[in-house]
Amino acid sequence: MGWPNKDQIRQGVLDMLQVNMGLQEGEKLLVVTDLLTPLQWNSLEGTRLMLASERSMLAKMVAEIASESYPRCKVEFYLYPATGQDGAEPGEEMTRKMTQADVAIAITTYSLSHTDARQQACQAGARIASMPSFEPQMFYPEGPMAVDYQQVAKDTKVIAELLTTAQKAIVRSREGTNLSFSLAGRPGQADDGIYTTKGAWGNLPGGEAYSVPVEGTAQGRVVVPKGGSVDITEEMTLIFQGGWVREIRGGGKGGDRLRQLMQFDSDADEHRLRRNLAELGVGTNPNAKSPINLLEAEKIKGTVHVAVGDNAHMGGQISCDLHEDFVLPQPDLILDDKLVIEAGQWVFK
Repeated sequence: MGWPNKDQIRQGVLDMLQVNMGLQEGEKLLVVTDLLTPLQWNSLEGTRLMLASERSMLAKMVAEIASESYPRCKVEFYLYPATGQDGAEPGEEMTRKMTQADVAIAITTYSLSHTDARQQACQAGARIASMPSFEPQMFYPEGPMAVDYQQVAKDTKVIAELLTTAQKAIVRSREGTNLSFSLAGRPGQADDGIYTTKGAWGNLPGGEAYSVPVEGTAQGRVVVPKGGSVDITEEMTLIFQGGWVREIRGGGKGGDRLRQLMQFDSDADEHRLRRNLAELGVGTNPNAKSPINLLEAEKIKGTVHVAVGDNAHMGGQISCDLHEDFVLPQPDLILDDKLVIEAGQWVFK
């Protein structure tokens, strides 16, 4: 952790603009970041505050490098108040600016991926890289941004096709995960890190194939290891019945936060829809290594992640203000009784 160094990240930023985003001279590039509010400054612990500040400075440097290297592009750096929650809407002005851009780079603390703002911008033709919790070293040589993205795209497509043809999925882990659900009629999708066509979007670093489980079908449990998210301070178990989280055990601060968001004694849509099993994802980036940064961890080749909350922005039927991922290291993934991943190793042919 430390203040970003412009010279160290310069080549990684230029590669991103060229390879991942296909930025052309004359296009409008928007680089955005979210500033923590006074309330968030008072409630978050020191490490998260420093990382958020570092991230905002990184976004500014990315905009500066783009301006210096693409003098015929209109480059705008824009700051907006942090929403405090992944998937929460950033406001009308932010939405307007994104819809008017050709390319948008969102280096944020709270994710814009599963928002109407991001979706509307893509519908307007913007190419968007959503980079919540991005860290400067991801731009360094050997980091997850320095991967061969053409190979990642090929591998991701193969996994996406397996998900497309599958009717049923089972996820297991050595920690005790044993979850089954239907994928019938739900296409596999490739987030390969290459967003060069009009309206394309995804995470950077890229490298995952994913699908949306059929609502109402999830049965079993997901055991999230300690450290699976920044505030999961002890092992956490999510119990699924009929497609919904019915109980959360453990998790420390992270478990308390999720229990508060889901309010199991409430039938209000605000709380109930957050309990939906929203996603099955498979990491495909061989340069992704860090298990403690969720943005990178869910791209680690051989991992599986599941998410709860919103899936409407991925082609599902549940729209809400939460989308939270949980990465399972060294999992088993079974598609239609065929073992695809065994203890984190790809075993399909």
